[in-house]
Amino acid sequence: MSAYQNLLYDQGEGVATVTLNRPDAFNALTTDLNRELKEALGTIAGDDSVRAVILTGAGRAFSSGQDLRNMQAGDPAAVVKDVLTNSYAPMIMAMRQLPKPIVGAINGVAAGAGMSLALATDIRVASDKASFMQAFSRVGLVPDAGSNYLLPRLVGLPRALELAWTARRVGAEEALSIGLVNSVVPADDLAGAAQDLAVRLAAGPALAIGLTKQAMLRSENSSLPEILALEAELQSQCIVTDDFVEGVNAFLEKREPRFGQSPSRI
Repeated sequence: MSAYQNLLYDQGEGVATVTLNRPDAFNALTTDLNRELKEALGTIAGDDSVRAVILTGAGRAFSSGQDLRNMQAGDPAAVVKDVLTNSYAPMIMAMRQLPKPIVGAINGVAAGAGMSLALATDIRVASDKASFMQAFSRVGLVPDAGSNYLLPRLVGLPRALELAWTARRVGAEEALSIGLVNSVVPADDLAGAAQDLAVRLAAGPALAIGLTKQAMLRSENSSLPEILALEAELQSQCIVTDDFVEGVNAFLEKREPRFGQSPSRI
C-alpha cells in the first residue's frame, strides 16, 4: 500500500517501481508530487534491498509537465523562482545522485517539465504511444527542470535548440532515432520490458553500477586526465568487494555470476 498521495510505490525482486499517480491531470507535476518523489528517492537510497528503480506514470501520460494551476498565487517571478529552486532542483538532483539505476518507463506524453523528468532517468524504455515535447516556448518560457543541461547532452546542441524553439511533438520512433530513448516497445509490453531490464540491473554488482553512474556523470564536466584518475580511485573500491570475487569465480567456472552474495575467496 502506497504511503504517498501523488505516487504509487511498489517493491519486489530488488526493484522499486515509482508511479506518478495523478492520471486525471495527466500526471501534471506539483510541489507536493515533487516533494514526495524526492522523499521516495531518499528512501530508496537508504534501502539496500532496492538495487534498481522504475519511474513511470499512471494512465495515458508519463507527465504533462508543471500543473500551472499550482503556480497562480502570488508574484509570478517569485513563485517560479521558488518552485524551480526549492522543488524541481532538489528532485532532479536526487535522481542524478542516486547511486542506483533509474529506468524510465515512458508510457505516454512527456511534456515540459515532464520531459525534463524523463530525461533525468538513466535509461529510457518508451511505449510506442509515448511522445516528447519541449512545450515551454508555447507559453513564452525557457526550458527548465534540467532540460537545458540534459537535452543537449542527449541529442546535441542544434537539435536541442530546434526542439526547444519549435516545441514540436517527437514520437517514440523519432525519439529512438535521435537518442532520447534507449528502446521502444508496444504499449502492452512496456511494464514487462521495464521490469525485465530493472531486474537485470538489480542482479548486477551494486557498487560497480552505482560508481559507473557517478563516473559517467562526472565525465560531462571533467577532463580526460581527471576521469583517468577517478577511474583508478573507483576501481580500487570495487576490486576489494565480494562482487569482484564472485565475478572472477563465475568467469573461471564458466557460469553466470550471482552478485550480492558472499562468495568464497579465489
